[in-house]
Amino acid sequence: MRVVVATHNAHKVAELQRILEQQLPGIQLEAYDGPAPVEDGGTFAANALIKARAAAAHTGLPAIADDSGVSVEALGGEPGVDSAHYSGRRDDRANLRLVLTNLADEKHRVAAFTCAAALVDPGDDPVFEHVELGVWPGTIARAEAGVGGFGYDPIFVPEGHEVTSAELTADEKNAISHRARAFTALAAVLRNRYR
Repeated sequence: MRVVVATHNAHKVAELQRILEQQLPGIQLEAYDGPAPVEDGGTFAANALIKARAAAAHTGLPAIADDSGVSVEALGGEPGVDSAHYSGRRDDRANLRLVLTNLADEKHRVAAFTCAAALVDPGDDPVFEHVELGVWPGTIARAEAGVGGFGYDPIFVPEGHEVTSAELTADEKNAISHRARAFTALAAVLRNRYR
């Protein structure tokens, strides 16, 4: 089964390959090399669909995409859908440092990662579209720790853990993350459609 992943992020493609091949042995994920669409949706689901639609239209293949980010209660849900550009630019280090700065004197540090995983299949008439959501609750650490993962992983402590997600192994993270939860649910949809 060939499926295009609507991202230019090699880390994300590798992570999704590890997650999905457990559910769908033989799946071949291909990185999308077409133009990036404008992600102007107001929700994670809307942005995931924008990306999957663009990749499916460009390649003619079934496309999967995700949009994800961290929402912090004490920051009114920020960074949320603006997680990738929270500091005003696409810079993981600047983004997570801004979250730490904004929470400097805050004791209430509850947060959650959310992932919307979308599938768009242009081979159907009408085009098939489906979205699954995965939520990973936790808290924001007071300082960065760990070298694994990317984005906000060095400051996100998953519920039930005392280390950041950047300190988990790839296998540990892929078993419990927001992305794993959303794409495990989406894998069931893929399996039913393409077996």
